[in-house]
Amino acid sequence: MAESQNVVHIERQEKVAVITLNRPDAMNAINFGMLDALTEAIDSVRFDPEIRVLIITGAGEKAFCAGADLKERHEMPEIRVKAFLHTLRRLYSDIEALSKPVISAVNGFALGGGMEMALATDIRIASMNASMGLTETRLAVIPGGGGTQRLPRIIGKAKAKELIFTGRRVDAREALDVGLVNQICEPHLLMDEAMIMAQMICEAGPIAIEQAKYAIDAGLETDLGTGLGIESNAYRVTIPTQDRLEGISAFLEKRKPVYTGR
Repeated sequence: MAESQNVVHIERQEKVAVITLNRPDAMNAINFGMLDALTEAIDSVRFDPEIRVLIITGAGEKAFCAGADLKERHEMPEIRVKAFLHTLRRLYSDIEALSKPVISAVNGFALGGGMEMALATDIRIASMNASMGLTETRLAVIPGGGGTQRLPRIIGKAKAKELIFTGRRVDAREALDVGLVNQICEPHLLMDEAMIMAQMICEAGPIAIEQAKYAIDAGLETDLGTGLGIESNAYRVTIPTQDRLEGISAFLEKRKPVYTGR
């Protein structure tokens, strides 16, 4: 538990939670201790009704997350490597499936499993010093934390194949150009920009945001007709809510709505 508390920090700022990977001397590389700590942190956010948006970032200026801790990996027996990858994939799927929007604030290197973590988030904001890549093929393996599946869904199959086959890194501007990140900014503004985005999301109805995320994610995995059905069902969830009535009243009264998630 002590290690978990040290390698991951979680801070709550009103309706926004910020999870910080805290191994800056190791470029925030992921070891088993960090996996356990991240799982615990994600679970705490999942069940916190006051939190509406999550931001994930890395400590220090050099790295968001440089991927798996290869020093630890080098000493692992094969069965332990399999356990690590299973836990990693499950964690990233939990991040992706979180009912609350997740923003990754990418400061510096996001490589291998670090980039895969960013791919599992809903929105990616990168600092101008960001360097992102799925570099696993250069180590004679392939992305094992969902990279072969999430990257092509985000930037398209051909470009994803290029980046995975070559193991090439992209800088912030190229990441923006290919649709890998939503926004770029100067390093000193990164957390401010992530918080601005989070606060904008917090102004919307939380049930509506949850249902919109579900409709988008589930709908993209099926045909259009089925997706439209998913959207229709998700819309129905919002109809009987107090928040919907509050939104209409606030619009008519020309005031800012106060949403409670009911």
